[in-house]
Amino acid sequence: MAFPIDKFKDIETPFYYYDKALLNETLDTINAEIGKHSNYHLHYAIKANANIDVLREIQKAGFGVDCVSGGEIQQALNAGFDAAKIVYAGVGKGDWEIRLGLDAGIFCFNVESLEELNIINELAAEKGKVAKVCFRINPNVGAHTHANITTGLAENKFGIAMEDMEKAIMAAAELQNVEFIGLHFHIGSQILEMDDFKALTARINKLQDNLDAKGIKVMNINVGGGLGIAYNDPDGKPVPDFKAYFKAYSDNLKLREGQQLHFELGRAVVGQMGSLITRVLYVKQAHVKKFVIVDAGMSDLIRPALYDAHHEIQNLSSDGPQETYDVVGPICESSDVFGKGETLPECHRGDIIALRSAGAYGEIMACQYNCRKLPKGYLF
Repeated sequence: MAFPIDKFKDIETPFYYYDKALLNETLDTINAEIGKHSNYHLHYAIKANANIDVLREIQKAGFGVDCVSGGEIQQALNAGFDAAKIVYAGVGKGDWEIRLGLDAGIFCFNVESLEELNIINELAAEKGKVAKVCFRINPNVGAHTHANITTGLAENKFGIAMEDMEKAIMAAAELQNVEFIGLHFHIGSQILEMDDFKALTARINKLQDNLDAKGIKVMNINVGGGLGIAYNDPDGKPVPDFKAYFKAYSDNLKLREGQQLHFELGRAVVGQMGSLITRVLYVKQAHVKKFVIVDAGMSDLIRPALYDAHHEIQNLSSDGPQETYDVVGPICESSDVFGKGETLPECHRGDIIALRSAGAYGEIMACQYNCRKLPKGYLF
Protein backbone atom coordinates (compact mmCIF):
# COMPACT_ATOMS: atom_id res chain seq x y z
CA MET A 1 0.00 0.00 0.00
CA ALA A 2 1.34 3.43 -0.96
CA PHE A 3 0.38 5.99 1.66
CA PRO A 4 -0.52 9.55 0.58
CA ILE A 5 1.71 11.12 3.22
CA ASP A 6 1.20 14.61 1.80
CA LYS A 7 -2.51 14.37 2.69
CA PHE A 8 -1.74 13.25 6.24
CA LYS A 9 0.21 16.34 7.29
CA ASP A 10 -2.83 18.53 7.90
CA ILE A 11 -5.06 15.89 9.55
CA GLU A 12 -5.16 15.68 13.34
CA THR A 13 -3.87 12.36 14.60
CA PRO A 14 -4.85 9.74 15.46
CA PHE A 15 -7.16 8.95 12.55
CA TYR A 16 -8.12 6.05 10.33
CA TYR A 17 -7.04 6.08 6.70
CA TYR A 18 -9.06 3.95 4.31
CA ASP A 19 -7.61 3.12 0.89
CA LYS A 20 -10.49 3.53 -1.56
CA ALA A 21 -8.65 1.80 -4.41
CA LEU A 22 -7.93 -1.30 -2.31
CA LEU A 23 -11.49 -1.39 -1.00
CA ASN A 24 -12.86 -1.38 -4.54
CA GLU A 25 -10.34 -3.99 -5.67
CA THR A 26 -11.57 -6.21 -2.84
CA LEU A 27 -15.22 -5.61 -3.72
CA ASP A 28 -14.55 -6.36 -7.40
CA THR A 29 -12.80 -9.60 -6.46
CA ILE A 30 -15.75 -10.71 -4.33
CA ASN A 31 -18.22 -9.86 -7.08
CA ALA A 32 -16.17 -11.81 -9.61
CA GLU A 33 -16.31 -14.92 -7.40
CA ILE A 34 -19.96 -14.79 -6.33
CA GLY A 35 -20.89 -13.85 -9.88
CA LYS A 36 -20.02 -17.41 -10.86
CA HIS A 37 -23.10 -18.56 -8.92
CA SER A 38 -26.54 -17.08 -9.58
CA ASN A 39 -27.79 -18.13 -6.15
CA TYR A 40 -24.99 -16.61 -4.02
CA HIS A 41 -25.70 -13.43 -2.03
CA LEU A 42 -23.37 -11.37 0.14
CA HIS A 43 -24.45 -9.30 3.15
CA TYR A 44 -21.59 -7.16 4.44
CA ALA A 45 -21.22 -7.53 8.23
CA ILE A 46 -21.49 -3.88 9.20
CA LYS A 47 -20.13 -4.46 12.70
CA ALA A 48 -16.63 -4.59 11.16
CA ASN A 49 -16.73 -0.98 9.97
CA ALA A 50 -19.71 1.37 9.80
CA ASN A 51 -17.94 4.46 8.41
CA ILE A 52 -20.57 6.05 6.17
CA ASP A 53 -18.19 6.66 3.24
CA VAL A 54 -16.98 3.06 3.35
CA LEU A 55 -20.57 1.81 3.49
CA ARG A 56 -21.52 3.82 0.42
CA GLU A 57 -18.77 2.15 -1.59
CA ILE A 58 -19.96 -1.28 -0.46
CA GLN A 59 -23.56 -0.37 -1.27
CA LYS A 60 -22.52 0.68 -4.79
CA ALA A 61 -21.00 -2.78 -5.26
CA GLY A 62 -24.51 -4.22 -4.88
CA PHE A 63 -24.11 -6.02 -1.54
CA GLY A 64 -26.63 -6.33 1.23
CA VAL A 65 -25.91 -5.90 4.95
CA ASP A 66 -25.73 -8.12 8.02
CA CYS A 67 -26.71 -6.14 11.12
CA VAL A 68 -26.55 -6.99 14.82
CA SER A 69 -28.29 -3.92 16.27
CA GLY A 70 -30.97 -1.40 15.50
CA GLY A 71 -28.28 1.26 15.17
CA GLU A 72 -26.60 -0.78 12.46
CA ILE A 73 -29.91 -1.17 10.62
CA GLN A 74 -30.37 2.59 10.70
CA GLN A 75 -26.79 3.23 9.55
CA ALA A 76 -27.27 0.81 6.66
CA LEU A 77 -30.45 2.61 5.62
CA ASN A 78 -28.66 5.95 5.92
CA ALA A 79 -25.97 4.65 3.55
CA GLY A 80 -28.58 3.73 0.96
CA PHE A 81 -28.73 -0.05 1.33
CA ASP A 82 -31.90 -1.78 0.16
CA ALA A 83 -33.84 -2.92 3.24
CA ALA A 84 -34.79 -6.06 1.31
CA LYS A 85 -31.09 -7.07 1.49
CA ILE A 86 -30.70 -6.53 5.25
CA VAL A 87 -30.48 -9.50 7.62
CA TYR A 88 -30.62 -8.90 11.38
CA ALA A 89 -28.94 -11.21 13.87
CA GLY A 90 -28.10 -11.01 17.57
CA VAL A 91 -28.98 -12.84 20.78
CA GLY A 92 -30.53 -9.80 22.45
CA LYS A 93 -32.75 -7.88 20.04
CA GLY A 94 -34.66 -5.12 21.82
CA ASP A 95 -38.32 -4.46 21.06
CA TRP A 96 -37.52 -1.11 19.42
CA GLU A 97 -34.92 -2.79 17.23
CA ILE A 98 -37.35 -5.48 16.10
CA ARG A 99 -39.96 -2.81 15.36
CA LEU A 100 -37.39 -0.86 13.32
CA GLY A 101 -36.66 -3.95 11.24
CA LEU A 102 -40.36 -4.61 10.74
CA ASP A 103 -41.07 -1.02 9.71
CA ALA A 104 -38.12 -0.98 7.30
CA GLY A 105 -39.17 -4.28 5.71
CA ILE A 106 -35.84 -6.06 6.12
CA PHE A 107 -35.20 -9.40 4.41
CA CYS A 108 -35.20 -11.48 7.56
CA PHE A 109 -34.47 -11.83 11.26
CA ASN A 110 -31.87 -14.45 12.18
CA VAL A 111 -33.59 -15.80 15.27
CA GLU A 112 -31.47 -17.22 18.10
CA SER A 113 -34.05 -18.60 20.56
CA LEU A 114 -37.66 -19.68 20.82
CA GLU A 115 -38.22 -16.85 23.29
CA GLU A 116 -37.13 -14.35 20.66
CA LEU A 117 -39.31 -16.03 18.01
CA ASN A 118 -42.41 -15.50 20.14
CA ILE A 119 -41.60 -11.83 20.75
CA ILE A 120 -41.05 -11.18 17.04
CA ASN A 121 -44.41 -12.83 16.33
CA GLU A 122 -46.13 -10.62 18.92
CA LEU A 123 -44.56 -7.40 17.65
CA ALA A 124 -45.29 -8.29 14.03
CA ALA A 125 -48.91 -9.00 14.95
CA GLU A 126 -49.19 -5.52 16.48
CA LYS A 127 -48.25 -4.06 13.10
CA GLY A 128 -50.24 -6.49 11.00
CA LYS A 129 -47.04 -7.78 9.41
CA VAL A 130 -45.43 -11.17 8.82
CA ALA A 131 -41.74 -11.31 9.75
CA LYS A 132 -39.48 -13.58 7.73
CA VAL A 133 -37.16 -15.55 10.00
CA CYS A 134 -34.14 -17.80 9.68
CA PHE A 135 -33.09 -19.88 12.65
CA ARG A 136 -29.49 -19.46 13.72
CA ILE A 137 -28.28 -22.96 14.45
CA ASN A 138 -25.32 -23.60 16.72
CA PRO A 139 -23.58 -26.45 14.83
CA ASN A 140 -21.04 -27.18 17.60
CA VAL A 141 -18.21 -26.80 15.07
CA GLY A 142 -14.87 -25.47 16.32
CA ALA A 143 -12.73 -22.96 14.45
CA HIS A 144 -8.99 -22.34 14.50
CA THR A 145 -9.17 -18.83 15.91
CA HIS A 146 -9.01 -16.87 19.18
CA ALA A 147 -11.32 -18.25 21.89
CA ASN A 148 -13.05 -14.87 22.25
CA ILE A 149 -14.24 -14.90 18.63
CA THR A 150 -15.54 -18.45 18.30
CA THR A 151 -19.32 -18.56 17.98
CA GLY A 152 -20.24 -22.05 16.81
CA LEU A 153 -19.53 -24.18 19.88
CA ALA A 154 -22.19 -25.53 22.22
CA GLU A 155 -20.63 -23.49 25.05
CA ASN A 156 -21.17 -20.19 23.16
CA LYS A 157 -24.24 -18.02 23.75
CA PHE A 158 -25.19 -17.92 20.09
CA GLY A 159 -27.89 -19.79 18.24
CA ILE A 160 -30.28 -22.69 18.77
CA ALA A 161 -28.84 -26.13 19.50
CA MET A 162 -28.90 -28.59 16.59
CA GLU A 163 -31.14 -30.98 18.49
CA ASP A 164 -33.73 -28.20 19.02
CA MET A 165 -33.88 -27.11 15.38
CA GLU A 166 -36.86 -29.21 14.33
CA LYS A 167 -38.77 -28.06 17.41
CA ALA A 168 -38.11 -24.43 16.42
CA ILE A 169 -39.28 -24.98 12.85
CA MET A 170 -42.47 -26.63 14.07
CA ALA A 171 -43.05 -23.77 16.52
CA ALA A 172 -42.74 -21.20 13.73
CA ALA A 173 -45.31 -23.10 11.66
CA GLU A 174 -47.86 -22.61 14.45
CA LEU A 175 -47.41 -18.82 14.59
CA GLN A 176 -49.41 -16.47 12.38
CA ASN A 177 -46.99 -13.56 12.07
CA VAL A 178 -43.68 -15.21 11.29
CA GLU A 179 -42.58 -17.12 8.20
CA PHE A 180 -39.71 -19.60 8.40
CA ILE A 181 -37.49 -19.11 5.34
CA GLY A 182 -34.12 -20.62 6.19
CA LEU A 183 -31.23 -21.60 8.44
CA HIS A 184 -28.32 -19.45 9.57
CA PHE A 185 -24.86 -20.49 10.78
CA HIS A 186 -21.67 -18.73 11.88
CA ILE A 187 -18.74 -20.51 13.49
CA GLY A 188 -16.34 -17.67 14.27
CA SER A 189 -14.07 -14.96 12.94
CA GLN A 190 -10.52 -14.58 11.57
CA ILE A 191 -10.54 -18.13 10.17
CA LEU A 192 -7.77 -18.91 7.69
CA GLU A 193 -8.10 -22.69 7.40
CA MET A 194 -10.60 -23.70 4.72
CA ASP A 195 -11.09 -27.05 6.47
CA ASP A 196 -13.08 -25.21 9.16
CA PHE A 197 -15.60 -24.10 6.54
CA LYS A 198 -15.62 -27.58 5.01
CA ALA A 199 -16.46 -29.01 8.43
CA LEU A 200 -19.43 -26.64 8.58
CA THR A 201 -20.65 -27.79 5.16
CA ALA A 202 -20.50 -31.42 6.31
CA ARG A 203 -22.66 -30.57 9.31
CA ILE A 204 -25.16 -28.66 7.15
CA ASN A 205 -25.32 -31.50 4.61
CA LYS A 206 -26.21 -34.00 7.32
CA LEU A 207 -28.75 -31.64 8.82
CA GLN A 208 -30.44 -31.11 5.44
CA ASP A 209 -30.60 -34.85 4.83
CA ASN A 210 -32.48 -35.21 8.11
CA LEU A 211 -34.86 -32.41 7.19
CA ASP A 212 -35.50 -33.89 3.74
CA ALA A 213 -36.46 -37.18 5.36
CA LYS A 214 -39.14 -35.34 7.33
CA GLY A 215 -40.41 -33.33 4.38
CA ILE A 216 -39.09 -29.99 5.66
CA LYS A 217 -37.98 -27.63 2.88
CA VAL A 218 -35.50 -24.81 3.45
CA MET A 219 -35.39 -21.89 1.01
CA ASN A 220 -32.24 -20.16 2.27
CA ILE A 221 -28.95 -21.31 3.78
CA ASN A 222 -26.86 -18.59 5.44
CA VAL A 223 -23.33 -19.71 6.33
CA GLY A 224 -22.26 -16.45 7.99
CA GLY A 225 -18.73 -15.21 7.38
CA GLY A 226 -15.49 -15.71 9.26
CA LEU A 227 -12.83 -15.47 6.55
CA GLY A 228 -9.70 -13.88 8.02
CA ILE A 229 -6.98 -11.59 6.69
CA ALA A 230 -3.17 -11.71 6.72
CA TYR A 231 -2.37 -9.38 9.61
CA ASN A 232 1.31 -10.28 9.33
CA ASP A 233 1.55 -9.56 5.58
CA PRO A 234 -0.76 -6.69 4.58
CA ASP A 235 1.26 -5.75 1.49
CA GLY A 236 1.89 -9.31 0.31
CA LYS A 237 -1.74 -10.37 0.76
CA PRO A 238 -3.86 -7.21 0.53
CA VAL A 239 -6.90 -9.11 -0.80
CA PRO A 240 -8.01 -12.29 1.02
CA ASP A 241 -8.30 -15.60 -0.84
CA PHE A 242 -11.95 -15.30 -1.75
CA LYS A 243 -11.57 -17.89 -4.50
CA ALA A 244 -10.61 -20.61 -2.00
CA TYR A 245 -13.28 -19.44 0.45
CA PHE A 246 -16.21 -19.63 -1.96
CA LYS A 247 -14.81 -22.82 -3.51
CA ALA A 248 -14.91 -24.50 -0.09
CA TYR A 249 -18.68 -24.04 -0.20
CA SER A 250 -19.32 -24.65 -3.90
CA ASP A 251 -17.36 -27.93 -3.80
CA ASN A 252 -18.68 -29.26 -0.50
CA LEU A 253 -22.10 -27.84 0.33
CA LYS A 254 -24.94 -29.82 -1.23
CA LEU A 255 -27.61 -27.25 -1.96
CA ARG A 256 -31.09 -28.34 -2.94
CA GLU A 257 -32.79 -27.15 -6.12
CA GLY A 258 -33.71 -23.50 -5.86
CA GLN A 259 -31.90 -22.91 -2.57
CA GLN A 260 -30.21 -19.56 -2.10
CA LEU A 261 -26.83 -19.33 -0.32
CA HIS A 262 -26.02 -16.26 1.79
CA PHE A 263 -22.68 -15.06 3.17
CA GLU A 264 -21.92 -12.44 5.84
CA LEU A 265 -18.31 -11.35 5.35
CA GLY A 266 -17.02 -8.35 7.31
CA ARG A 267 -13.33 -8.33 8.23
CA ALA A 268 -12.35 -9.87 4.88
CA VAL A 269 -14.06 -7.00 3.04
CA VAL A 270 -12.58 -4.03 4.89
CA GLY A 271 -9.71 -5.24 7.10
CA GLN A 272 -6.73 -4.62 4.86
CA MET A 273 -7.84 -1.29 3.39
CA GLY A 274 -7.57 0.53 6.73
CA SER A 275 -4.66 1.81 8.82
CA LEU A 276 -4.59 3.72 12.09
CA ILE A 277 -2.35 6.73 11.55
CA THR A 278 -0.63 8.17 14.61
CA ARG A 279 2.31 10.44 15.44
CA VAL A 280 5.25 9.93 17.74
CA LEU A 281 5.00 12.04 20.89
CA TYR A 282 8.20 10.89 22.58
CA VAL A 283 11.03 8.43 22.18
CA LYS A 284 11.80 7.34 25.74
CA GLN A 285 15.05 5.62 26.63
CA ALA A 286 14.44 3.47 29.72
CA HIS A 287 16.99 1.33 31.53
CA VAL A 288 15.97 -1.92 29.86
CA LYS A 289 14.31 -0.89 26.60
CA LYS A 290 13.39 2.01 24.37
CA PHE A 291 9.78 3.15 23.99
CA VAL A 292 8.04 4.91 21.12
CA ILE A 293 5.10 6.72 22.70
CA VAL A 294 2.45 7.61 20.11
CA ASP A 295 -0.70 9.71 20.34
CA ALA A 296 -3.01 6.76 19.50
CA GLY A 297 -4.02 4.46 22.30
CA MET A 298 -6.12 1.43 23.11
CA SER A 299 -9.16 3.72 23.06
CA ASP A 300 -8.56 4.12 19.31
CA LEU A 301 -7.58 0.51 18.52
CA ILE A 302 -8.50 -1.94 21.25
CA ARG A 303 -7.73 -5.22 19.45
CA PRO A 304 -4.18 -5.64 20.85
CA ALA A 305 -5.40 -5.15 24.42
CA LEU A 306 -8.61 -7.16 23.97
CA TYR A 307 -7.44 -10.09 21.83
CA ASP A 308 -3.63 -9.99 22.12
CA ALA A 309 -3.81 -9.08 18.44
CA HIS A 310 -0.82 -7.76 16.55
CA HIS A 311 -0.90 -5.21 13.74
CA GLU A 312 2.09 -4.55 11.53
CA ILE A 313 3.66 -1.23 12.56
CA GLN A 314 5.42 1.01 10.06
CA ASN A 315 7.26 4.32 10.38
CA LEU A 316 6.18 6.21 7.27
CA SER A 317 8.47 9.22 7.70
CA SER A 318 11.90 7.81 8.55
CA ASP A 319 14.54 5.96 6.54
CA GLY A 320 17.04 5.88 9.39
CA PRO A 321 18.83 2.81 10.75
CA GLN A 322 16.75 0.01 12.24
CA GLU A 323 16.20 0.08 15.98
CA THR A 324 14.11 -1.93 18.43
CA TYR A 325 11.22 -0.33 20.32
CA ASP A 326 8.12 -1.06 22.33
CA VAL A 327 5.35 0.97 20.68
CA VAL A 328 2.89 2.20 23.30
CA GLY A 329 0.06 4.68 23.69
CA PRO A 330 -0.78 7.41 26.22
CA ILE A 331 -3.64 5.62 28.02
CA CYS A 332 -3.16 5.06 31.75
CA GLU A 333 -3.26 1.26 31.45
CA SER A 334 -0.36 -1.18 31.23
CA SER A 335 -2.22 -2.98 28.45
CA ASP A 336 -1.99 0.10 26.20
CA VAL A 337 0.70 -1.50 24.05
CA PHE A 338 0.64 -1.91 20.27
CA GLY A 339 3.83 -3.91 19.92
CA LYS A 340 6.85 -5.10 21.87
CA GLY A 341 10.32 -5.50 20.38
CA GLU A 342 9.28 -3.85 17.11
CA THR A 343 12.04 -3.23 14.57
CA LEU A 344 11.49 0.17 12.98
CA PRO A 345 13.54 2.84 11.22
CA GLU A 346 14.93 5.21 13.84
CA CYS A 347 11.99 7.11 15.33
CA HIS A 348 11.78 10.78 16.22
CA ARG A 349 9.16 13.07 17.69
CA GLY A 350 6.59 13.88 15.00
CA ASP A 351 7.17 10.79 12.86
CA ILE A 352 4.05 9.33 11.26
CA ILE A 353 3.34 5.75 12.28
CA ALA A 354 0.87 3.39 10.58
CA LEU A 355 -0.78 0.46 12.33
CA ARG A 356 -1.81 -1.71 9.42
CA SER A 357 -4.79 -4.00 8.75
CA ALA A 358 -7.03 -1.86 10.97
CA GLY A 359 -10.00 -1.42 8.65
CA ALA A 360 -12.07 -3.93 10.63
CA TYR A 361 -12.90 -3.59 14.33
CA GLY A 362 -10.81 -0.44 14.64
CA GLU A 363 -12.77 2.79 14.31
CA ILE A 364 -16.04 1.03 15.12
CA MET A 365 -14.75 -0.24 18.49
CA ALA A 366 -13.13 3.04 19.54
CA CYS A 367 -14.20 4.60 22.84
CA GLN A 368 -13.60 7.75 24.86
CA TYR A 369 -11.72 6.25 27.79
CA ASN A 370 -9.62 8.92 29.57
CA CYS A 371 -12.07 11.43 28.01
CA ARG A 372 -10.26 11.17 24.68
CA LYS A 373 -11.83 12.22 21.39
CA LEU A 374 -13.02 9.53 19.04
CA PRO A 375 -10.77 9.06 15.99
CA LYS A 376 -12.17 10.05 12.61
CA GLY A 377 -12.03 7.91 9.50
CA TYR A 378 -11.14 9.20 6.02
CA LEU A 379 -11.63 7.37 2.72
CA PHE A 380 -9.47 8.58 -0.16
